[in-house]
Parts: sequence; structure tokens; C-alpha cells
Amino acid sequence: MHNFFFGIFPYIALGVGIMGTIARYERDPFTWKSSSSQLLRTKQLRLGSILFHIGVIVIFLGHFVGLLTPIQVFDALGISHGAKQVLAVVAGGLAGVMALVGGGILFHRRWTDPRIRQTSSFWDIAILGMLLAQLVLGLGTIFASLGHLDGHEMVKFMSWAQGIFTFDGQAASYIQDVAFVFKLHLVLGLTIILVFPFTRLVHMLSAPVRYLWRPGYQVVRSRRQAPLPQRGK
Repeated sequence: MHNFFFGIFPYIALGVGIMGTIARYERDPFTWKSSSSQLLRTKQLRLGSILFHIGVIVIFLGHFVGLLTPIQVFDALGISHGAKQVLAVVAGGLAGVMALVGGGILFHRRWTDPRIRQTSSFWDIAILGMLLAQLVLGLGTIFASLGHLDGHEMVKFMSWAQGIFTFDGQAASYIQDVAFVFKLHLVLGLTIILVFPFTRLVHMLSAPVRYLWRPGYQVVRSRRQAPLPQRGK
């Protein structure tokens, strides 16, 4: 089962995540949206959304850089494994708490407000619950990491993640002896990637980057309106 979850399941999750996302964009482009419920309850949404999104973005970037950057790059920059581990614990912990608080507000809002609950799909609630569970597991890994501040434990995860993308057949063995909470965290993370195409999370791929270089004013083409019909005609 270890070899399946950490040697085979990553490719299943990535394959379904990538191909499913492309298929949804091609077949159902009008479902590609975040389905905002802002008009139904604004105040709580604003606070929860800001905390949640900032925390998640920091966590995502931290995981992406921390796991997929070759170890030789950190060595060349003079960043020790221990320093990287401490940075991950501190920055990841703060971002995780921020995202968990924000996500809790969003989940409470969506679960307890009858109007928002009525407009929510199964996946709207399920994916938010999965993300909250993932944040709890992520914060739980901090306590396990405190016993390995030398950074060698993190090197195992870097070797595993980079081994998956380089099709290393021994990738699963690199994390054979890590704490169980880490394994749960990885499996749930892969599961989120697996269901990604079927949820509102796809909107994160549609960040309005083009707004950064759009003109500061809008060009509106005027048109003459047709006269209203008269009574009896």
C-alpha cells in the first residue's frame, strides 16, 4: 500500500488533475468560475476570504519552492537544511493558522447560512472541508518536524517529490520511515489534486494577470438606441 500511495497514486492524481482540467475547460467552459456568494453575505466573506487566500498562497508557494527546488541549489546558495526546516516551520505555521482561521470562517458561513447552503453544490462544501482537514494535518506535521530541526527529514520529501517528476522508480522508498501524519498529509494533498477538476478550485488557474498591463481607462463604443415604439403601432 505504501508503494501504491506514494509511487503510483501520485501519477493517477496528476493525470486526472491535468486531463480533467483540460476536459472541463473544453467541454464546460461556462462552469469555470468561483460561483461567488458575495451578494448573500458580504462582511464575513471578506475577512475569511482574505485570511484564507493569503495563507493558502504562501503555503502553496512554500511547498512548490521547498519541494521541487533541487537540493544542490540550496547548497550553492549556502542555505543549510536546518535553516530551511526552521523557515518552513515558522512561515508555514503562521500561514497555516491564517488559512485555517479564514477557511473556518468561510466554512461556517457556507454551512450555517440557509441561503448560501441552498446555492452550494456538494463539491463546494466537500472541497472546503478537505482543505480544512489538509490545513489541520499540515499544522500537525509541525510538531513532528520539531524533532528533526536538522532538516534531514525534509530532504526525504524533496527527494520523493523530485523523484516523482523525474520518474524515479524508487521515489516511494525515500519516505518509507517518515511519521504517519506526513503520509496522511501527502495522500490528502494528492486526493485534492485528483478532484481538482470537478470543483470550484479551477478558478485559481484563471487569475486575471492581464489586468496588470491593461489601460487605465475603458474605451466604450457608443451606439444610437432605436426609438421606442408608439402605442397602437
